[in-house]
Amino acid sequence: MDGSGSASEVLDVALAHGRICAIGPSLDLRATVEVNGEGLTLTPGFIDVHTHDDTSVIRTPAMLPKLSQGVTTVIVGNCGISASPVTLRGEPPDPMNLLGAAEDFRYSSFASYVAAIGEARPAVNVAALIGHTALRNNHMDRLNRVATEAEIEAMRAQFKEALEGGALGLSSGLAYLSANAASTEEVLALADLLASANAVYTTHMRTEGDAILDAMNEAFEIGRMSTVPVIISHLKCAGIANWGRSSEVLQVLEAARITQEAGCDCYPYTAGSSTLDLRQVDERVKITITWSTPHPEMAGQSLAQIAAAWSVTQLEAARRLRPAGAIYHSISEEDMRRILCHPATMIGSDGLPNDPMPHPRLWGTFPRVLGRYSREEKLFSLPEAIHKMTGMPAQRFGLAERGLVREGYAADLVLFDPETIIDTATFSDPIRPSEGITSMWVNGVLSYTAEGATRNRAGRFLARGKTKWIQ
Repeated sequence: MDGSGSASEVLDVALAHGRICAIGPSLDLRATVEVNGEGLTLTPGFIDVHTHDDTSVIRTPAMLPKLSQGVTTVIVGNCGISASPVTLRGEPPDPMNLLGAAEDFRYSSFASYVAAIGEARPAVNVAALIGHTALRNNHMDRLNRVATEAEIEAMRAQFKEALEGGALGLSSGLAYLSANAASTEEVLALADLLASANAVYTTHMRTEGDAILDAMNEAFEIGRMSTVPVIISHLKCAGIANWGRSSEVLQVLEAARITQEAGCDCYPYTAGSSTLDLRQVDERVKITITWSTPHPEMAGQSLAQIAAAWSVTQLEAARRLRPAGAIYHSISEEDMRRILCHPATMIGSDGLPNDPMPHPRLWGTFPRVLGRYSREEKLFSLPEAIHKMTGMPAQRFGLAERGLVREGYAADLVLFDPETIIDTATFSDPIRPSEGITSMWVNGVLSYTAEGATRNRAGRFLARGKTKWIQ
């Protein structure tokens, strides 16, 4: 199954020197190693378009949460937060603390981050966006205001340097207080550098709640004004009051796609996870604490349980727990399915590897799409599901010679059983590898089998190539 969305074929695939060197029926080759794939499906390696693995690829280069579900490439730097270029003056501001503690932000330039990836040699490939919030942190004394012209120019200079070093584009996290005060014009001043670099703009929009349509229109305006593709991050209708609005939201996306390049990513769960935000505390919504600096013993408990134990309201309990992380069960299954199966949607885990009790999407996203939503629920065909996680993201983000099974392409490949592949990670037991992955290769190196990781780490930094948008 070649990643293009086409139906499967019975073919042999030969690898040499990290590349796919031949594809055809009954290839007659003298191979050093031969793998019998009868009854299994071979696809391009999965590309996780929405991760926060920025520091994990260096600190924990084995990357088992991703390898075990067939991911061969991660895109870091999402939601406006990136590990580079960053210079801290204290603790990392929320939500940059999702990426690690102050000592994990050691990359004052993008070049130093790329060098660190090369030295760590993670088990997966790494491609990187540059975070708007990270740039604000570097050049502003406080983040609850609009940047001055001088600050914007300093951000532009640093961002331009990163683009020249191969960064994929710009990400924003306008929903967070560290960037919410930024004007559309401030973001546009940075996005203005994208077109000449064939780069993209991704955004955790200003809101995913009541004013979501306004937030979408702002994102698409930035794309139109800067003439670049726009990718809406983890598109959802958040909050009980907004359940059922996915058709309305997708109509806005489809209208934008008539005149510009636009798409989104989505994770296959009805709960999101981020830092604990007082604005999102709603007693109708189950909120689970994933970490807490002042009360680490509360990880894994619900906010309602903690509030009851302390005899306070959930809002007050949240205040006492912060800084903290949380899982918000605030998404409708029907809305999630509708967005997930839209032809403009890619798959992204949005997993948080530093959480001691992470959302199960960190370990289970891709097999969950293939097993539950494609095979069992028949939400879309298997070729379409594979396309959403291989060919489509590779072309949209400009990952050259990746995402397809083609002669001459990099040998990032996954061999799995389409009848058994499934996620096993749950909200109560989230650190569990998926089932059904038989073998996977990263740059032609066998990196994972049904018995586990091989300890052969062959990932590398992937610089931006030319995007080829798929509408």
